[in-house]
Amino acid sequence: MSETTVLYDPFAPDVQADPYPFYAELRRDEPVHYVESLGAYAVSRHADVRRVMHDHAAFSSAAMAELVTRPVDFGRDAEMPDGSSYESISIIGLDGAAHTRLRTIVNRAFTPRRIGALEGEMRAIARPYLDDLVARGTGDLIAGFAVPFPTVVIAAILGVDPARRDDFRRWSEHMVLAVFEPTTAEQREAVLVSGAELGEYLDAVFAERAGSTDDDMVSVLLRAELEGGALTREELGVFVATLLVAGSITTAYLIGNAVTQLVEDPALQSAVRADPALVSGIVEEALRHESPVQMMFRTATSDIDLAGSTIPAGATVLPLIGSANRDERVFAHPDRFDHNRPAGEALAFGHGVHHCLGAALARLEANVALEELLRGTAFLSPAGAIERITSLVFRGPTALPLQFG
Repeated sequence: MSETTVLYDPFAPDVQADPYPFYAELRRDEPVHYVESLGAYAVSRHADVRRVMHDHAAFSSAAMAELVTRPVDFGRDAEMPDGSSYESISIIGLDGAAHTRLRTIVNRAFTPRRIGALEGEMRAIARPYLDDLVARGTGDLIAGFAVPFPTVVIAAILGVDPARRDDFRRWSEHMVLAVFEPTTAEQREAVLVSGAELGEYLDAVFAERAGSTDDDMVSVLLRAELEGGALTREELGVFVATLLVAGSITTAYLIGNAVTQLVEDPALQSAVRADPALVSGIVEEALRHESPVQMMFRTATSDIDLAGSTIPAGATVLPLIGSANRDERVFAHPDRFDHNRPAGEALAFGHGVHHCLGAALARLEANVALEELLRGTAFLSPAGAIERITSLVFRGPTALPLQFG
């Protein structure tokens, strides 16, 4: 590596506030940048990010395994009876044949038919939350809708008893916290309790549904079939924990980012109210413009030359999705929010064999959320300061106070 010339630290307050000028500097001056605070190499250009996420022979998913299995370690023994670890069965942390096997099985629960059939139920789940906000006139869209909505959708997909959905929401929020290390004793205790409760609940559900012919996701994934077999209980436990983290908070931030654009651009809000068909373009542009997941983690399997720099074997590599989606080499006027922009090049859901399984689900949830929000209101306007998450990985609002007309 040449001597560092770019001052980029993803933990720095100014980067957290607005990372995009820093991304632009990285793309221009140091497309492979050693981040001292993480001991990792950040990759910022679209073509290079795409390669890192696509070429699993050169960039393995090993660096993801510890991160995504951390929630399972809370309240459970990290070692299974046969001596293997939970890391060995995490779909996000696997490559090659092991990943293909799990992907083949889990795909059964994410077919277009299954996702499309959820739309009516999604709308029924969304409306009470939005009706409550509209009745109160003002409120936080994130706490009042964007967070609970996708969590309850996942609960419905899994066939969770409606009476346990509040518990499921609490478990989900604590699983997200577990990924990013609870910082206080109270938080750690809450995560441990939720981890144990979720584990007990899933064990009971798995036992109850073993051999079931029902159509809920748990039954489908437990059901033995000829191709690839069925998920074991341990594999399904890790998958559910991963789904809670990857499928709830990221969708919440997608909804929040999209609504923020509507609130900050009254002309755009008026246009989409006049033509609801514009919602899908707004969702796609929100995915690109403010990617809910800003980076992923990979491990270099050997010394690799990339963009004029050498990444050493064993190094952690950070493909910066948020930067790739603002690359001027691919997107004209990349910092402009343009809902008419042609779709297809953004990397918000990853690329290659690890392309997000729940991409269609997240898109449908976001479209339903915006459509129901606009249908139930005459206007949306700010009612306070927007607060954003401080996170290495995620980008989105944690508080979006609005006036609902």
